[in-house]
Amino acid sequence: MVETELRTLPHGIELSCRSAGAAGQPVLMFLHGFPEAAFVWDELLVAFAARGYRCIAPNLRGYAGSSAPSDVAAYRAKPLVADLAALAQIESPNAPLAALIAHDWGGALAWNFANQHPERLERLVILNAPHPGSFLRELQHNPAQQAASAYMNFFCRPDAEALLAADDYARLWPFFTNMGACADPAAPDGRGWLSEALRERYRAVWRHGLTGPLNYYRASPLRPPSAADPAAAAVTLPPEMLRIDVPTLVLWGLADTALPPALLDGLEHWVPRLTVRRLPRASHWLLHEQPEAVRAHIDDFLARP
Repeated sequence: MVETELRTLPHGIELSCRSAGAAGQPVLMFLHGFPEAAFVWDELLVAFAARGYRCIAPNLRGYAGSSAPSDVAAYRAKPLVADLAALAQIESPNAPLAALIAHDWGGALAWNFANQHPERLERLVILNAPHPGSFLRELQHNPAQQAASAYMNFFCRPDAEALLAADDYARLWPFFTNMGACADPAAPDGRGWLSEALRERYRAVWRHGLTGPLNYYRASPLRPPSAADPAAAAVTLPPEMLRIDVPTLVLWGLADTALPPALLDGLEHWVPRLTVRRLPRASHWLLHEQPEAVRAHIDDFLARP
């Protein structure tokens, strides 16, 4: 059974969390991305709770009942990682997290957490979320990645919230449907997952407001350069910010048009204890399209000595 709980962190931020499993068991923490929320992990929370884990999935800062500060600076990496560290301390005060499992923006935070707090984490699982080193490289030098990420600069516009919310979120649904998601359960390759019931769950998340979610993009310099903003072109990341020393599993849907598989190239340079599993027919939404494959890969990874 999945429960909803509100966690108040020592620095005053409140996170609305989905959870399953008994307190005191090894903790798995799940982090969602844009434009989703913690509920997307529900099936995995139940599955891994049945395997003896305590599972927790926060709605990240700015999302769906969690604190949503108005200042863009509140969505920089440092305060967001501080949220995760504080939540990990509450949920697993006497042991590292058994694993941090994360997708999209959640993955961006997870890479940072693993770099900054390796002692608080036994394993890392990433679903289609680029490592900052490879993402910076591709944004600086690969025109295909710059074009694929152009939407990020649109999200930084001051009127982006209104434009995305207009006409029943007409500009948000294509983030799913342009990669094949539909309501037809007979659709090939798991693309028939975006039912009307699920659309209504997304609407409920988005009705909380889009400013917090969009502020992640506004606060980050890892965006394509433009005439008005050098963005990634002006960024230098020191090697010590890129090293990941915990065992890491990367699951990658190769049909992701926003995050092409070139982002996997050279990943072992920063992540020496790396396992990569490529899912050829999955898109960015691999958790929805191939949930059993995702679960099985995570299961295998957690079972390793």
